[in-house]
Amino acid sequence: MCDHNDLSSPDRISVATGPRRVVYLLAAGGFFALGVAGILLPGLPTTPFLLLTSYFLLRSSPSLNERLTHSRFLGPILQDWHARRGVRQSVKLRAIALVVIMLAVTIYLGNMPAPLATVVLALGGVGLTVIALLPSISTTNNHAAVKTAAITDPVD
Repeated sequence: MCDHNDLSSPDRISVATGPRRVVYLLAAGGFFALGVAGILLPGLPTTPFLLLTSYFLLRSSPSLNERLTHSRFLGPILQDWHARRGVRQSVKLRAIALVVIMLAVTIYLGNMPAPLATVVLALGGVGLTVIALLPSISTTNNHAAVKTAAITDPVD
C-alpha cells in the first residue's frame, strides 16, 4: 500500500498516456535491464539504473513501480531512496565489494590485452565513484526512532 505522504506517490505525479507512456515504459525496461546487468558486470552500477527505472515507472505504470518497490531483492534499495533519499551504508559497502571482486575476477580470468584491462579498470572506477557518491543513510537512528515510537505510542 502506498503512503500518500511519500514523494513517490502516484497521486503527486501525473501518469503519462499515449506515446509518452510507451517511451517511458521502454526507458524503464532499458534501465531495468542495465541495472540487472550491473549486478553481474563490473563498472556498471546497479542502484542508479534502478532509481531511473523507478522514475520512469512512476510516470508510466505506477502498479509496476509498486511491484518493483516491494520486490524481495531490489525493493529495499528503492524504498530507502523514496523514503529517505539515500542508500544504506551496508548496501554501498556490499556493492563496492562486489564491483571490486568482479573487477579482480574479470582481470584475472579475462586474459585480455593490457589496453582492454585498463578500460575495464577505468569503467570499474567510474562505477565505484558513482556508488561512493550516492547519499548514505544511517539505520542506527532509524532503529532508535522506532524503539522510541514503540514505547511512547499506544498500540491500537
